[in-house]
Amino acid sequence: MPIEIRHLRTIEAVAQFGSLAAAAQRLHLTQSALSHQLRGLEAEFGVNILDRERGSQLRLSPAGEELLAAAREVLPRVRQLQEELKRRALGNSGRLRIAVECHTCFDWLTPAMDRFRENWPDVEMDLVSGFQQDPLPLLQSHQADLTVLTAPDAMAADIILHPLFAYEVVALVNPRHALANKPYLEPDDFLEETLITYPVEDRRLDLFREFLQPAGIQPWRRRHAELTVIILQLVASGQGIAALPSWAVGSYGEKGYVRALPLGPQGLWQTLQAATTAEQSEQEHMRAFLDEIRASVAANLLGVKDIQGV
Repeated sequence: MPIEIRHLRTIEAVAQFGSLAAAAQRLHLTQSALSHQLRGLEAEFGVNILDRERGSQLRLSPAGEELLAAAREVLPRVRQLQEELKRRALGNSGRLRIAVECHTCFDWLTPAMDRFRENWPDVEMDLVSGFQQDPLPLLQSHQADLTVLTAPDAMAADIILHPLFAYEVVALVNPRHALANKPYLEPDDFLEETLITYPVEDRRLDLFREFLQPAGIQPWRRRHAELTVIILQLVASGQGIAALPSWAVGSYGEKGYVRALPLGPQGLWQTLQAATTAEQSEQEHMRAFLDEIRASVAANLLGVKDIQGV
């Protein structure tokens, strides 16, 4: 007979009420059933759980005290887990671990997370450390519950995409650059320039995947920078040109440190998406978080298009 949760509850009740009758009533058992349960444990392990040699006063034996210590350690966690499962069944609780592919996502993701925490305090929320060049495997290995990405590779059948919003990728040049007065840039304009990008594969960069590679253009020189602010500073100081989502330009554009230009006559627009497993997509807190992202972006982020319902 293995030790079960019901045995720990019995020991806890006996210690709390000091009598088999009161403990049985607390556990909604007959006194006979409770005594039978205790004697079954004693027979299984060959020890006394109750000290029956001290008169009428009910006491736990040393073995019973050890069981009580285990009950006091285990039962609170079991009760906590039960409450958590009940809240999760109602959609009020859960876990939300987020992995991001884009370096500039925190400009809009952090405000959405802060607002979500206010309305869903029982949902455990965390960011998977670092930027993920390919975040989809994190979903399949259960290391993340939601990923943010632009152009996903082939996906497993149980992965669901949720369009968030459309954004424009703009070229960035120094205001004194020869290209600064053009109405828009064409792929050929990048050919003899130093292009500043994040240190990721070209297929992860909108500029290459959607604009330069289809035209067969490879810039003359490349320079990498880990941080968005460093890319903006390098462009502002005339060290090269770059392409970023329009929301990332911020004060550098407002103060005239860099000039943002469309890529092509129609501009280069991309759709940012969230990916979840099919199971996670049905969770109420997940749907609420996706709605919070869209609402936060619509209210606070310039240069994007609402595509809710796409």
